[in-house]
Amino acid sequence: MLQASSLKFLKDLKKHNDKAWFDEHKQAYQSAKEDFENLTQQLIQGIAKFDESVAHLQPKDCTFRIYKDVRFSKDKTPYKTNMGAYMSKGGKKSPFAGYYFQFEPGGKSFVAGGIWMPEAPILKKVRQEIDYNFADFSAILSQKEFIKLFKTVEGEALKNAPQGYNIDNPAIEYLKLKSFIVSKNIPDELLTQPTLAREIIKLFAAMQPFNDFLNTALAE
Repeated sequence: MLQASSLKFLKDLKKHNDKAWFDEHKQAYQSAKEDFENLTQQLIQGIAKFDESVAHLQPKDCTFRIYKDVRFSKDKTPYKTNMGAYMSKGGKKSPFAGYYFQFEPGGKSFVAGGIWMPEAPILKKVRQEIDYNFADFSAILSQKEFIKLFKTVEGEALKNAPQGYNIDNPAIEYLKLKSFIVSKNIPDELLTQPTLAREIIKLFAAMQPFNDFLNTALAE
């Protein structure tokens, strides 16, 4: 679970997203950061029970900085109004499919899995894996529990078939994707419940076959 004070910090930060306010509330930030890292540790331990590739990770390997890179952004506010952790083989900078949790009060918290905007060589491998083993991929996506929890695979898509594939390919709607993501929102009321970590881990376990399929492409 997360502490109510952590939710309050992010809500207040959203209203006062400037360095002066942040500096005045540095202790509140440190407390919220530690709270989120404690939850991340619980998630790593839970995931490791069904995916040993994350067992070696520490929270620092998975959590993202709250400081924004505003060099190329129109929004010059200096801080993120969320805290996120990506747990995968190799940690947050890994190209492998993994498990993501983002904490943001106001109905914006969610879990996600898969690969977001991979570089061209990795994208090519994933598309090839889907093309070669579409029956296996379809079997994962058609599981009742998968559909109930995640509905479908999300991601920005090409308008036309990618190079090397015909538009009549049975997997074409997935081959057009530039990201391969499944996700589910986490309601605010669950964030401070003792069952939070357990519920998130259940969702991560349900997306494991999807991640395993994507990672098979990267392993080859």
